[in-house]
Amino acid sequence: MQVELGTKVKDFTLPNQNGEEVSLSDFQGKYVVLYFYPKDMTPGCTTEACDFRDQHERFRELDAVIVGISPDPEARHQKFIDKHELPFTLLSDENHQAADQFGVWKLKKNFGKEYYGIERSTFILDKEGKLIKEYRKVRVKDHVVDALNYLKENKAD
Repeated sequence: MQVELGTKVKDFTLPNQNGEEVSLSDFQGKYVVLYFYPKDMTPGCTTEACDFRDQHERFRELDAVIVGISPDPEARHQKFIDKHELPFTLLSDENHQAADQFGVWKLKKNFGKEYYGIERSTFILDKEGKLIKEYRKVRVKDHVVDALNYLKENKAD
């Protein structure tokens, strides 16, 4: 069953870039910006990650953590972080457990080929873990600023 706006998101646990188990509940008490992306090191995903990197301090000032999720393995995440100096956690969802929960593991078409993969999406959770905003079928340009502005305008402390 897919998460719905206004409801508490079911906890999940995935390995981060260091192989450490990270649970969604570890971030309780902070806003969480979960962004799902298809693949490390690709042009669109690199642009999106770097946009989040460049706005990281502003999100932190709003008491928000950024967490990226893709099906890539931990070692690839670490290379991506090192190459682009990403200051946030990347989770490895190789079995698309979280992607299924958020309804972003989709049949995709590219150059006439069909395959399953991540539909670029971002979800903002409040400090209690409730889904307060979703961005599906994200276009990278200006997306991170849109998410930041949403949080600025809608955070309640």
